[in-house]
Amino acid sequence: MRHFLTLLDITPDEARHILKRAKKIKSKLKEGKAHRPLEGKTLAMIFEKASTRTRVSFETGMFQMGGHALFLHSSTTQLGRGEPIEDSARVLSGMVDGVMIRTFAHETLQCFADHASVPVINGLTDGNHPCQILTDVFTYEELRGSIEDKTVAWVGDGNNMAHSWINGAVTFGYRLRIASPEGYGPDESIVMAARSLGADVSVTHDPLEAVANADLVTTDVWASMGQEDEQAIREKAFADFCVDSRVISYAKPDALFMHCLPAHRGEEVSADVIDGSQSVVWLEAENRLHAQKGLLEFLMS
Repeated sequence: MRHFLTLLDITPDEARHILKRAKKIKSKLKEGKAHRPLEGKTLAMIFEKASTRTRVSFETGMFQMGGHALFLHSSTTQLGRGEPIEDSARVLSGMVDGVMIRTFAHETLQCFADHASVPVINGLTDGNHPCQILTDVFTYEELRGSIEDKTVAWVGDGNNMAHSWINGAVTFGYRLRIASPEGYGPDESIVMAARSLGADVSVTHDPLEAVANADLVTTDVWASMGQEDEQAIREKAFADFCVDSRVISYAKPDALFMHCLPAHRGEEVSADVIDGSQSVVWLEAENRLHAQKGLLEFLMS
């Protein structure tokens, strides 16, 4: 029984296996061939944060693989009325075959996993979003081949996505260049831990330095869920961190642009970039389904 709370919960070989299976599963779907390894399996999906892509991709993925997904919102379950996380973990473990949680504090997810006897998947926390990195690497390699030894540029907040890209540098072997405003960089302990495991990760305050000669440029909103009251302050701090045509011109001519969505055109990315020829955000969004099906098969079949 395994959990997937961060990318470091799986080995590089296991990550490669998941993406290989995701490619095969996607191919089967496109060919109209059934693939139902989770027949009779049930996934509980607990949401404390709003969701479009995470809910639809996990729910659809379970259905397509023969299983069933249950949508549970904290406001309509006993979790929202103060039931201890430990108790909910034990109860659900006796009824379902896996649990996906999308919440705020990473400690909430960890506590649930510590008391669960079925696989627990991180659907997003304030600390990490590992499913998105599986998806993004899957998308890059679908279009460009292996991401190993390539350069990824992250421009923006040192948030959960930045942390997951850092862990991904350990798992997939790409070089990572992070550009964030002063005071908004990633957790230094996560950076140092990745470096201790051999990852090539650097942090700068200059977007052009990070993007220079990059194979992939990616970003996220300036204010994540729960930070809406900081929007005005963050707009000033991040004013020079918009991925526009000038910034992306410093990357390689065939560099791809990614964004986990939803996006705010005119803030973290200009419309001409996210809607331009280098952008692969729509394929990236679709691939959440396929990458997560590979993950579900790995953890639950």
